[in-house]
This record gives sequence, C-alpha cells and structure tokens, in this order.
Amino acid sequence: MRVLMLSKALVTGVYQKKVEELARLPGVELCLIVPPSWHENRVGELPLQPMYTDGYELIVEPMRFNGHHHIHYYPGLGKRIREFRPDIVHIDEEPYNFVTAHATRLARRAGAKTVFFAWQNIYRRYPPPFRLLERYNYRAASAAIVGNRDAGIVLRRKGYRGPIALIPQFGVDPQIYRPDEKRRRPMDGPVIGYIGRVVEEKGLDTLLDALAQVPSRPALRIVGGGDQRGSLEMRAERLGIRDRVRFEGAVPPERVPELLNQLDILVLPSRTRPNWKEQFGRILVEAMATEVAVVGSDSGEIPNVIGDAGLVFPEGDAAALAAHLRALIEDPAELRERQQAGRERVLARFTQEQIARRTWELYRHVLGEHAAGDCEDEDG
Repeated sequence: MRVLMLSKALVTGVYQKKVEELARLPGVELCLIVPPSWHENRVGELPLQPMYTDGYELIVEPMRFNGHHHIHYYPGLGKRIREFRPDIVHIDEEPYNFVTAHATRLARRAGAKTVFFAWQNIYRRYPPPFRLLERYNYRAASAAIVGNRDAGIVLRRKGYRGPIALIPQFGVDPQIYRPDEKRRRPMDGPVIGYIGRVVEEKGLDTLLDALAQVPSRPALRIVGGGDQRGSLEMRAERLGIRDRVRFEGAVPPERVPELLNQLDILVLPSRTRPNWKEQFGRILVEAMATEVAVVGSDSGEIPNVIGDAGLVFPEGDAAALAAHLRALIEDPAELRERQQAGRERVLARFTQEQIARRTWELYRHVLGEHAAGDCEDEDG
C-alpha cells in the first residue's frame, strides 16, 4: 500500500518515530509531507526537527496561512499526490479544517482513499464555511481516526457514518521514557509532580487543596508556564504549604524524561469547562512509561488512558485526591505496584510501535485487506 501522510504535528522530531514504525510494516510505502515549520500561538515557531526519518520519504512542502489551524493548506499538494500516486491519503487534521477538505478533494480526484483525524470531544456547530467543509469530509472520507472516545461520539452525532478507529495521535518511545534506577535516593521523601500548562482548566487549585490535606507533608513540583502561577502561589501561601511547593516554569520537551525520573507520583487534576475537557493527557503515558504512578481526574479521556494502572478521582474533589495521595504515600508496595503497572500498560497499548500497527490495520481495512468494524479500544 502506498500511503501519503500530511501532518503539521510531525515537525516535532520525537513524533516521527510513529512514521518510522509504520514504514516498517508489511507492504507499506510511505511519504510524509510536513511544512518547514509550524507557528503555534502558545509557544511560537516550531521548526522542523528531522529525527526519525528511516524507511520513508520526507517532503518539506510550503504552507499557506501558517499558524491558522482552520484555514491553512499546501498549494503544491496536488503535484505531490500526482507524483506519488497514493492508495491512501492520511490527513492528520480535524474534519472542519480547510486543509482536510483540500487534501480530500485532491486525493479523490487521484482515486485515493482518505483518512482524517479528530480530537474534538465537545459537540460544537461551526459557522460557514467550516460546517460545509466538515460535511464534505464526512461524506468523502473512507475512515476516521479519533484520539479519544468522546470524539467518536461527536462524529456520530454530527452525521459521520464511516469506520472509526480509536487510536491516539502519537505514542511514546519506551527507550526515551523509561525508568532510571538511580533516579532516587532511598532516604528521599515522596515527590509529587505536575507537568503541563499552568492554566485554570488544569485544576491545579484542587491539587494544592489536596496537598494541604496530606499529613506526611510530601513535596510538590509544578513544572510549566501559564497565567495561573501567581494566584496558585498565593493559594499555597494561604494553605500553609508554600514551603513544600516549587514552581519551576516551562521546560523544553527533551527535559521531560529527566524530570519524570525525579518524581514518585504525577497528578493531572484537569477540570472540565463548557468549551474544554481533557482530550488525552499525553503526560500520563509519558509518566507511566517512566514508572511514575499516575493520579488523574475523571475529565474527558483521562480515565480511559489510566485504566486500572493508576487512580482516578472526581474532578474538583480535593478530598478524594488527597485520599489517593495518602494511600500511595503510606503504602510503598501499592505505590511500586502502580508504577510497574503503568509501564506495562504503556508497553501494551501506547508505544509508537503499537500506534503504528493499529493505524496500519485501519489502512488494511480501508483497502479491503482486513475486515473490521469500528476499531474501538477494548478497555479504554
């Protein structure tokens, strides 16, 4: 099968491991098209970082309206499709974006099947022309990949009737995210951590409230940038725990494995808002791969990512979170069991190799080589 993949997300080098793994699978000839960079509003310009490029063709294609999620596209894509002659065009974009409709139209003109990707886990009605683009892509696509269960429900509610595969956009490399046995000294006390955006919807006020209820006085490290840092520092002061909380600011992605190896427990206390709920929580699988015990709220996809490897609490419930933290801190055997279970879950479900294989199985289904219905996950 000849697969042309279109993805601005793959300017990030570590994610390219999935494409390498895809290219290794039987019968796959793969061409990846990426822009020279992508401008992300929160972080600025993300230049292409070629890291994992073996086994497939990487084409850097100029993009129009870079940084605009809904209206960007690749003017030269038609030529690339004619040259490569793909069987499948995998468009790593939401169905309401112009780039998805543009690529789908070009692919259909060339006789290729198309697959799109969706994270959108809250039902929204978009204004024209995006509603029209969405409807066109629903009619024309051969299959859809969703990154969480609610996204599949939204697609069905909006009228998409084709096959849906539940596959995270990217997995993790267990050789990068792995435990370092020298990471902690036996006399160290437990360290709780959070890594991510320091914004209201991430529920860090709940984490501080819970920490104040844990009598063993564990340390907390909050790693990340955002507009809530000042108010959270004042909250920690009022709670009498400021001496136990360290705010460290944002760090580059390559430092995350090192930081995870300095934690015993990672908490993702996200809180659903009318226009947002947690779509996946990638830091959870990174932590689990590193044998850090995970505790998460029940916002969005978090419970399905954690499964039975970690602990889940009702979002906003500081008392329930505190109870989970106490249980892990006071029972070292339970803590170690959760840490090991997390890595086992990642190796079974969330590696780049696993994600690539499940994507390949969807391709085979689209081409009539493999029978399948909706490719839902078995246990979340």
